[in-house]
Parts: sequence; structure tokens; C-alpha cells
Amino acid sequence: MSQALKLWKTFQNKPAGKWTFSKLLCLKAPYFSSISPVFDELKPQYCELHIKKQRSVLNHIGTVHAIAMCNMAELAGGTMTDVTVPSSHRWIPKGMTVEYLKKADTDLTAIATPVDANFTWNAGSDYLVNVVVNNTRNEVVFKAVITMWVSAKK
Repeated sequence: MSQALKLWKTFQNKPAGKWTFSKLLCLKAPYFSSISPVFDELKPQYCELHIKKQRSVLNHIGTVHAIAMCNMAELAGGTMTDVTVPSSHRWIPKGMTVEYLKKADTDLTAIATPVDANFTWNAGSDYLVNVVVNNTRNEVVFKAVITMWVSAKK
């Protein structure tokens, strides 16, 4: 079990536990703290987190900035991958394609899932992750497919 999943299981049901988990994860990867994420659910093959529409993530027209949504997608996709890959393997993001579908004018929720739930782990291959970002009206405002390079640990 990954360190992230162990931490999640420790904190998820405690008062302010999800917030605490989110802050701890951002200590490990500080750039993610720029969007102030809070994780809602985390398990193998699934990650859900949200961000608030606040001044620090806005663009010049008052909507959530495109790169803030990319940051959300990478955090959700990377964390989902981390808790999904077997302990015998390691991973790193290799690329990401994105689609901006609507103005992001509310708080946002990102959900990351694997493209192939029956993926076969081998010596080294691409692992594709779907990330969908919804507004508070449950409309899809952004989509991404992140390619993770997963390989056996040396």
C-alpha cells in the first residue's frame, strides 16, 4: 500500500482529516498548494478532490484559470496512480492532453480514473488516466488524459 493511501486511511474519517491529508500531500509536492485542494475520496482507481473558486486561482475574466485546472488534473491523476500501481512499480507523468469545454465559474471537482481498469502491469508502459473537472452544476468544464510512465522499480 502506498504511503499516500496509508495517510488517507489514517485521516479520512477524523475531524478536519481530509483537509489535513490534503495539506500533508501538498507539503510533499508544494506547487499543488497553489490551488488549495481538498481531497474528498481516494482509493485504487479513483481520486476525487475539489478546489474553491477564489482569487488566487482566477484569470483576468474572473473564472478559474486553465493552468489551475491542469494543476488539479495532475494532482488527482497522480495521486490516483500512486495508490493504484503495485508497490513493485514506480510512475511519473509523461504527458497530458486537455480540453477546456466551458468557463469554470464556480468551485470545481476533479475525478481521476484509469482509462483501462484492467491494466496489466509490466516492465514499463504507458498508463492512461482520465480526469474530468465539473462545476457545481455538475457540468463538465475540463477534461484531460494524462499519460503516466509506469515501470518496475530497479
